Amino acid sequence: QVQLVESGGGLVQAGGSLRLSCAASGRTFSSYLMGWFRQAPGKEREFVAAIRSSGSSRYYADSVKGRFTISRDNDKNTVYLQMNSLKPEDTAVYYCAADSRNMGLKYDYWGQGTQVTVSS
Repeated sequence: QVQLVESGGGLVQAGGSLRLSCAASGRTFSSYLMGWFRQAPGKEREFVAAIRSSGSSRYYADSVKGRFTISRDNDKNTVYLQMNSLKPEDTAVYYCAADSRNMGLKYDYWGQGTQVTVSS
């Protein structure tokens, strides 16, 4: 069982930056593909970014490419999402998730989410 706890959300003005963190419990974190998702009010949850277990490959939604960076520290069991040039449309609850198969197709574990609000 893996528990994921997100932090770092908050209120920021458009053009600003935030760094989200997701701390994972358990000794198998380094073998998991980790992802970030978000869900805005009235919308479906959408993929934001993912990083393979070794950190060798990273994937981004087109809407955040060039502005967001996903990274991980396997020694600290933590995955990060650096968000720059934030826009009001980035406002959402952000969730981290873990995929034990390292495939990015199905995520087994989810955090409780952290709110990000971008004001115009």
